Order: sequence, then structure tokens, then C-alpha cells
Amino acid sequence: MKIFNIIWCILFIVFAGLQYNDPDPYVWVPIYLFGAGCCFFAARGRFYKKAYVSGIVIYLIYAAYLFFDKNGVIDWATEHHGENIAETMKATKPWIEETREFFGLALLIIVLLVNHFYAGKKKA
Repeated sequence: MKIFNIIWCILFIVFAGLQYNDPDPYVWVPIYLFGAGCCFFAARGRFYKKAYVSGIVIYLIYAAYLFFDKNGVIDWATEHHGENIAETMKATKPWIEETREFFGLALLIIVLLVNHFYAGKKKA
């Protein structure tokens, strides 16, 4: 688990740094840094289940919004036929930005869930 969390801590810090040109970095930098912080503490053997649950709930709500938004994941999959969202770094179309944000949240949720369940097993 230590290596898993070190890798994700570094990745989330990089993701936060890449938000400098995002239309809303004030939202995404803290989101990714929260995930990095959770992974940092988990790598040091400190697990904060309440932080994981809080992050998971908030990120699930935001992910659901991005999924169902008029320019969200459903729109990308149905109206734009799953167009390549990684072709360029510049998100020229609104559904590209929303879909990328959704998948960023999905990664965060998965990592927080892994740590949450590992923390539960560790205490049992």
C-alpha cells in the first residue's frame, strides 16, 4: 500500500500542477491536492476514514453532475460518439473538459475507496 499511495500522491500533485491553464484551477487544484494529501498520509501509515468518506461523497456528487450535465459524459458518449478527449491538451469543446473532469474524479474516488477499505481491514 505504501508504494500505491506514493505513486498516487505524486500523480495527484502533477495533476494539480497541470491545472494552471484550466478554466477553473481554483476548483481543481484543491481537489487533486486533497487526494495527494490523503495518499501522503496513507503512505506514512495514517489512514483517515472520515476524510476518505467525505471526499468520496463530495466527488461522487460532482461526478454525477458532470455525468448528466448537458455537456457532460452522456453528451460526449451519445451526441459526439465518444470522440477522442486526449487528442490535444487544449479542451476546445465543452464536453471534452467535462468528460476529462469526470474521469479525474473517478480516479480520485477509486483511490480513496481503496484506502478506505484498506484502512477498515487494517483495524479489523
